[in-house]
Amino acid sequence: MTSAADPAPLRVLSVIPPMTQLNTPYPSTAYLTGFLRSRGFDAVQEDLALALVLRLLSREGLREIRRRIEAAPAPKRGHTPQVAHFLAAFDAYEATIERVIAFLQGRDPTLAHRINSRMFLPEGARFAPIDAYGDDDGGDPLAWAFGALGLQDKARHLATLYLNDLADVLKEAVDPRFEFVRYAEKLATSQPSFDPLAEALAAPPNLIDELLADLTRAALARHQPRLLLLSVPFPGAVYAALRIAEAARAWAAERVAAGGDSLCIALGGGFVNTELRELAEPRLFDYVDVITLDAGERPLLALIDHLQGRRSRERLVRAFVREGEGDAARVRFISFPEPDIAFAEVGTPTWDGLPLQKYLSLLDMLNPMNRLWSDGRWNKLTVAHGCYWKKCSFCDVSLDYISRYEGASATELVDRIERIVNETGQTGFHFVDEAAPPKALKALALELIKRGVQISWWGNIRFEKTFTPELAELLAESGCIAMSGGLEVASDRLLALMKKGVSVEQVARVTKGFSDAGILVHAYLMYGFPTQTVQDTVDALEYVRQLFEQGCIQSGFFHRFACTVHSPVGLNPEEYGITLLPLPAGGFAKNDVGFHDPTGTDHDALGQGLKKALYNYMHGIGLEQDVRAWFEHPKLRGRVPKPTVSRQRIAKALATRGG
Repeated sequence: MTSAADPAPLRVLSVIPPMTQLNTPYPSTAYLTGFLRSRGFDAVQEDLALALVLRLLSREGLREIRRRIEAAPAPKRGHTPQVAHFLAAFDAYEATIERVIAFLQGRDPTLAHRINSRMFLPEGARFAPIDAYGDDDGGDPLAWAFGALGLQDKARHLATLYLNDLADVLKEAVDPRFEFVRYAEKLATSQPSFDPLAEALAAPPNLIDELLADLTRAALARHQPRLLLLSVPFPGAVYAALRIAEAARAWAAERVAAGGDSLCIALGGGFVNTELRELAEPRLFDYVDVITLDAGERPLLALIDHLQGRRSRERLVRAFVREGEGDAARVRFISFPEPDIAFAEVGTPTWDGLPLQKYLSLLDMLNPMNRLWSDGRWNKLTVAHGCYWKKCSFCDVSLDYISRYEGASATELVDRIERIVNETGQTGFHFVDEAAPPKALKALALELIKRGVQISWWGNIRFEKTFTPELAELLAESGCIAMSGGLEVASDRLLALMKKGVSVEQVARVTKGFSDAGILVHAYLMYGFPTQTVQDTVDALEYVRQLFEQGCIQSGFFHRFACTVHSPVGLNPEEYGITLLPLPAGGFAKNDVGFHDPTGTDHDALGQGLKKALYNYMHGIGLEQDVRAWFEHPKLRGRVPKPTVSRQRIAKALATRGG
């Protein structure tokens, strides 16, 4: 990283590394690019995650995959069934791939008729389960989901299965770490040592690595930046981000050798902000020059000042750098005290430069709420920075992205919305707050209605009593189509221990109010919380069954509780009846921490039943049966107690909702 004085304009390139999502850009680069442009900087952006997938899922990409498979030594037991099918049906894949991509991009909608014929696409293992959806009368097994007129949705679902078949081929034959929504995630998640990443990066590049390097060099040649920002929101984007940095280092060395400018590479984003706060690993700086923490606007301004010779390195803000070389190298954290940029002054995100017409609308699950995460291109926007509640004991409430709560006026928010619609031509918005505050949403809805701004929007909230049926109706009138929120463990005892500030019956009333207003509801659910017993889990599933049965929620997801070092549980484990296990030594990632729970509940065995039940509930199946039937794991036989919750508990709560 250079600090030589250079008052000339400095171009900043922000990059989305693989893998995040394919239906819409991850918003971090749009936020940073919009902010920098609002301050007069020359800022551009690229989505290399989408570019990589489109390169792989092309005629030439499939040909190269086949060449790599055929050139590799034949496995002793032969190819896996999925790879064997790909090779046998290659001509059909080659003939259909670019038409399917065009269909999923919305450029060839009439192809739906041929896709739905079930004679156009080669069908691999991912298609096998769909024939179990229907009856045994020989009719359309998907008719229950799409009816006679769901032409486009049915075809999008079949096309998504087709892409998933190809993803399985990539995983089995090219890179076992590959997935469409994450890549080599285990190399980075709560990984105390940098060794696994270092070993993976030192290995000979595979096809995916080579294509990503080509795309990186092309983007750098196109934009000629002085500063490259790698935004890493999840562990599943770390490996690819460092591969991008590796290619950028080589490209920059060639530019310098030819008399050009050097390149500074900076790393930031959600993964960094949660898992690298105590970074002490110098080897990471073989790939990047500086790593910034928390909200990126202020550290970025300080870094640009430094690169242009207007500020010394000692005045960087929330930045890790390396000092020394070889065995003497160490990581230093520099944080010159400067206030963050107020949320109201961060500017409007911009998607300028991103290929909005090339994103893929996928339909994985046959559920109207669940599809929102993968189907359609949503403009992502934040109503407020941080969380106004910031009390939940499982959450990283000590970190800036939760603890620093700041809002913007409804006038400013709608101004941003109108600017984004004018730029993108699209009126769908996903508000990506940790928990959007009810007062701010009410003010936003009133301002949208007052101005006659017509959008469709959804977001994440706390299911608190302030969301009355009347407020739900107002939000629906303003364009709200869906809400997600944390029910976590549906147990009043555990909700109190979590400091959620809600009860199960309150959640039922709030979610029913949204559903009655025509707003879809998704519940985030949790199992394995400290002191949670088998009885707690069975009772929680019974509550969830009733919430689906009563039409309070339409979708949900069970995830296993993970204790993090930044949460109240991780900071004060004795208050939750657990003992933390020692963290492994290492200077790299630090987030999840193991613990001993004296209750001894086998949450792994219970988790299988919870997830199976929820999958069926989302498809309207099994809502009438005893919840104990879902817990089929051998370890649980004869040990699953009867629910202590009345089967009419939620119905009765809704009948007295006014009380």
